[in-house]
Amino acid sequence: MKRLAIVGAGGHGSVVADAALAAGWESVVFFDDAWPDLTSVGPWTVAGRSADLVRDATRFAGVVVAIGENAVRLAKLRELSGRGVAIVSIVHPSAVVSPHAVLGAGCVVFAGAVINPFAQLGAGCIVNTSASVDHDCRLADGVHVSPGAHLGGGVTVGESTWIGMAASVKQCVRVGERVVVGAGAAVVADVPDGLTVVGVPARPMVRQ
Repeated sequence: MKRLAIVGAGGHGSVVADAALAAGWESVVFFDDAWPDLTSVGPWTVAGRSADLVRDATRFAGVVVAIGENAVRLAKLRELSGRGVAIVSIVHPSAVVSPHAVLGAGCVVFAGAVINPFAQLGAGCIVNTSASVDHDCRLADGVHVSPGAHLGGGVTVGESTWIGMAASVKQCVRVGERVVVGAGAAVVADVPDGLTVVGVPARPMVRQ
């Protein structure tokens, strides 16, 4: 049986489980550090903590980390990979991923998403429902492109950056590491590391 282990039993994990089953995985089992207080998510079993998965990894054909917070997801993915766990990517069958695009280990591409030719995604990226990543984009490890967000051609996005729901990034723009792009924002100029930008056009958020 083609069994998948999913680390992270929150809402994001349940969407990953649905996508995995649609993509042909025969069963999914969750691991979450909230176990044993958390023993199930919907119809799926939470079998133990992530440390238990390391011991039992050979029981599974692959492992995916389904933690929404970018930095936490990436740290857990790197920890498991460093322990020899087989990290896999999940692509929903209704997503369109060019055969000329490259997905790093542990990426998740949800229903209706599009990834165009020569885009390169690092490890642990999320391209969420109906989002698009156009040609020649470069996404570093741990990037999340939220539902309905769109990256124009040649966009570069730094590690652990979050592109918010329905946001857009103009072609050839560079977005730094650990950036948060607010929902609905339109990014038309480069964004330095660590900023939160909002609005149309996107500007740094002013802290009150």
